[in-house]
Amino acid sequence: MSFLNMGEATIAISSWMVCSIGMMLFNKFAIKAFPVECTLVALQMGVTVLAMALFCFRSIKIGSFYDVLRWTMVVPFFTGMLLSSILALKFAPMSLVVVFRTLSPMASLLIERFYPDPLRLSAPMLGAIATMVGGAALYTSAMHKSGLGGIGWVFLNIFFAVGDRLLQRLMLAKDQSPVDISKTGITLLNNLEGMVPLVVVMGIKNEFAEIPEAVASLSAAGIVWVVLSCLVGVGISYTGIWAQSMISATSFLVLVNANKFVIIFIEAFCLRTKSLAPIQVVGAIVTILGGVLYGKARESIEAEAQAKMAERQPLVAKKDNCKV
Repeated sequence: MSFLNMGEATIAISSWMVCSIGMMLFNKFAIKAFPVECTLVALQMGVTVLAMALFCFRSIKIGSFYDVLRWTMVVPFFTGMLLSSILALKFAPMSLVVVFRTLSPMASLLIERFYPDPLRLSAPMLGAIATMVGGAALYTSAMHKSGLGGIGWVFLNIFFAVGDRLLQRLMLAKDQSPVDISKTGITLLNNLEGMVPLVVVMGIKNEFAEIPEAVASLSAAGIVWVVLSCLVGVGISYTGIWAQSMISATSFLVLVNANKFVIIFIEAFCLRTKSLAPIQVVGAIVTILGGVLYGKARESIEAEAQAKMAERQPLVAKKDNCKV
């Protein structure tokens, strides 16, 4: 990677980390002040679409209708990830959400078992998985049952997040099968198309009837949280795609897990909205460290697999030359 590319990757990753932390915090307060989750996510998407259309229209590039159709496969996972994240934050503490999200690489690994050429499992990878599971068990062992109310939404969020990351990596990475769509174009498509299933869900759960009361009960502070969540939503929609296109999916998962240290620290020691027992703090740290170790172990296996593929290339070329 060149110096310029390293600089761009650093800016992309730093921007995403700031937006990620802000999104988690602002969503936590916004959903309490405005408890109509589909409408809140739709507002965030609408603001992002407006921002792309007003300020980034010159950089929006969509190669073909086929590229749009391919990217549409990502949209349900993107929308599901946002909505299930809001619902998880609505019913569970942030620390529970971030601890169990650390287990997402396990789901990713399970799906990859069905790939034609799945990645080889190594002892360090299995050890890291055991560390993550053990840490999560430590964290939940000291939790009151009332705090586990949103755990179903957390697991659903993991499912959507893994699907989103795997599909985005497939369609953004230069060494895979990338679509001919600019980052701003992808951001626009994610949010514009994502509002369609949201409106359907709003109709099914009759959320339209709840909106007037939710708006009427909004305080000044609540309006601030909703506005901030919308603004940060614009940032994370773009920076997530930007960072994902610069680094591997595994490295991105490592960053996601490392970012969780900051969120747990803020909730437990700055906001004090959640009191964590010492064993829960230990469990959270062990789980997140396990996630980071898993990412590093996986990167090592991926590098080994790429090296083997590179070794085979010259051999093939030599055989072809002999035939000629």
